[in-house]
Amino acid sequence: MSEREDFMAWVGSRLKDAETALHNGDAAPRFAIWSRREPVTVLGAWMSGSGTEDVGNIFRQLEASFSECTSYTHEVIAADVIGDMAYTVGYEHTSASVNGEPRDYTLRVTQVYRREDGEWKVAHRHADTLAQPDKPQDA
Repeated sequence: MSEREDFMAWVGSRLKDAETALHNGDAAPRFAIWSRREPVTVLGAWMSGSGTEDVGNIFRQLEASFSECTSYTHEVIAADVIGDMAYTVGYEHTSASVNGEPRDYTLRVTQVYRREDGEWKVAHRHADTLAQPDKPQDA
């Protein structure tokens, strides 16, 4: 298996499992795949922060907000591995409750990863809400 194939298998398993768990109110798997080495950053759709303390606080707030994930898919548009660095660009499609209210939404997401002690870790996440097309106006 090539490095890229190995990385994409990790994205489709550990990363996907961690994101699904977070959307079910459990941030522990996400903490496990995130780097604890500076710099780490989140420029999120709802919250942003820099440094392990800020990032940890964001994860705990998200954990408290999310529940009842019925669907999570990560549609990767582009990805590559260059040495001990990698990135993904794509869309996350999620159906989960946010603060007790069922929601369906899509985020545009770019993430940067680095290999630490032989394992992939997320070092940066940028996400924003994909704008929904305007609804047709009644004539």
